[in-house]
Amino acid sequence: MVIVILPFFMMEVTMDNVWLWGRFLCKVTYLVYKVNSYSSSFFLALMTAERYLSLTRPSFPAFFPVLGRRRWVLCGGLWVLSLFLALLENVHIDLLGRNEPGCYFLPEHNFTEWFVSVSFLCLVFQLLGPAVVVIIIIITCNVLIARALWTAPNVQGRRDVWLVHVYSLVFVLCWLPYHFVVFLVVVEVIDPDIFSCNAVEVLYFSFSVVQSLSLFHCVANPILYNFLSKSFRDNLVNTVLSQLPRDGAGNQLGAGTNAPNGGGGDPGKQRKLSNASTSQSDVGT
Repeated sequence: MVIVILPFFMMEVTMDNVWLWGRFLCKVTYLVYKVNSYSSSFFLALMTAERYLSLTRPSFPAFFPVLGRRRWVLCGGLWVLSLFLALLENVHIDLLGRNEPGCYFLPEHNFTEWFVSVSFLCLVFQLLGPAVVVIIIIITCNVLIARALWTAPNVQGRRDVWLVHVYSLVFVLCWLPYHFVVFLVVVEVIDPDIFSCNAVEVLYFSFSVVQSLSLFHCVANPILYNFLSKSFRDNLVNTVLSQLPRDGAGNQLGAGTNAPNGGGGDPGKQRKLSNASTSQSDVGT
């Protein structure tokens, strides 16, 4: 869904924050963006913790069992929590202006207090909250996983854990610049005189840049989760090969039967040639 709403954000930035798609899409696109940002943090933390427990305690029940109601309940609970946190902000998103309408976050009473509160809420639950609940889990589990694998003989296990490290690194690289810029914007809102006018312009322009960068993990995650998985690559190759036409073997067979001088009519000679070629290949190997 985030990939679907990306063109709307791109057009908004290129048109100098003018929103042309109505109030409904204004609120829906922002809601999808925030739900995605929160849920990615929560799911990544649980995946990292589960990988560590599966390595150190194989008998421990998995957070995400392959089948069963508990899997659906846990995943649904994380999505509901992400939706709840996103709705706290989304109720204050609205379309303002007539000639050049814009999609803005504008609380009814005190903009500064609400903006600072919601920005810190986002910072706490998505970056610092993960630092207390999510990031600490990710960092701690990755360190413990690295220690546990230092002497582990299982090469496949090491590879799987390496993928978890890559997931965590991509997440931090995508979201850390965004939250750093948001923190500077909050500082500028609290104290408007702390930055110069040029610095403020650069700050708000960089906000659009890092916001786009934060959405890159929506493109990176499917690649990491799928194409770096050996089982997925094997299944993909087998599926592609099964769909390829098999006319080559039929053409070769037809050429053999239609060969001149009865080339396809003496099976004994063909078998001898086949055995000879096979024996030569065996000797060569």
